Amino acid sequence: MASGVVILGGAHGTLALARSLGAINVPVFLVSNDTPLPGWSRHVSGKFLWSGPDAPDAVSCLLGLAADHNLRGCLLVAGGDGEVRMVSQSLDVLSTFYRVALPPWDCLRWVCEKPLLYQRAAELGLAVPKTYAFGSAEEASRSDIRFPVVLKPNMGGGNSRLARAKVVRADDMGAFLAAYEDAVDDIGARNVVVQQLIPGGGESQFSYAALWHEGKPVAEFTARRSRQYPVDFGYTSTFVEVVDCPQAVAASRRLLSSIRHHGLVEIEFKHDARDGTLKLLDVNPRPWSWFGLASAAGVDLGATLWSMTNGIGVETRTAQMGTAWMYLARDMVAAARLAVRGQLSFGAYVRSFSAVKAWATFAPNDLMPSLLDLPLTVWRVLTRRVLK
Repeated sequence: MASGVVILGGAHGTLALARSLGAINVPVFLVSNDTPLPGWSRHVSGKFLWSGPDAPDAVSCLLGLAADHNLRGCLLVAGGDGEVRMVSQSLDVLSTFYRVALPPWDCLRWVCEKPLLYQRAAELGLAVPKTYAFGSAEEASRSDIRFPVVLKPNMGGGNSRLARAKVVRADDMGAFLAAYEDAVDDIGARNVVVQQLIPGGGESQFSYAALWHEGKPVAEFTARRSRQYPVDFGYTSTFVEVVDCPQAVAASRRLLSSIRHHGLVEIEFKHDARDGTLKLLDVNPRPWSWFGLASAAGVDLGATLWSMTNGIGVETRTAQMGTAWMYLARDMVAAARLAVRGQLSFGAYVRSFSAVKAWATFAPNDLMPSLLDLPLTVWRVLTRRVLK
């Protein structure tokens, strides 16, 4: 049996995973060069700083931690996009010291790198938003683009301006060229994805959340990201509720089976009212921001991951419909924006609280992260966006 769990990076999803594991008395160790938020949980037994997943010595650092701090045999979980890539690319070496629940990179890159993801989706007959491929800003300026569009990095993670923003919207050619040229200067044309923006906000966004074992689902459920911030395309979810979405399950199973997925995963879709299709947006093979909804809904993916890794039988459970998760501080901003637009009444907002069984940071038996979340968020915005 693994001696504990080492989580690399992450924020709210990592915090929820640590709480899930702590509830069954599994030792949790955090290794991070980013937000310290998860490390303030009482369920984290040890915290280690490192240079991050992109550092040349990332792998040797993890091997050294295992040797120096008796972590050999622990389950290693990547909590961020950069960490996912590094661990998957170094699977053979890291597996000599850790247990790892991820596929090798030659399989996983087909869902992590967006151009490959959309290529695989087309091969499998899955719908995706209209995506444009440009080799330069000059080529883009001559193209017939249907606005609005969004610009996204080829893969999450990293410290580029586009990676920090996650999504940049452009409503006309002038705004698009300015954003595109800036992104190309920052990370190169091949790393910039340009895609039509599907109309609708969080009410149109659905997710498939699951744990897979060697190409087959162990536990799964679907949810709707009913509110998000910003409200048109979410930098982060703010109010997520369990719903039944068979289309998302079918599409996700087809995609994940094609790479023999192994481990945690969340897949994002958006319903396009123009043609009635559910279109694939993104894949996150790591703990996601609303990961805490799983245990609140009765499908504890963290505890199930531990059982699966250690060969313990897993009982099939069904998620409780209507159970919700909320990121209160940001949801208040999102709700205010929707109210100004006339898309959310005060009564409906108040009633939504009755479904909330999990919070982004608050837990009655683990208060410190909720007390520090707002100051840490303000600090990150100041240092990463305003001052920089």
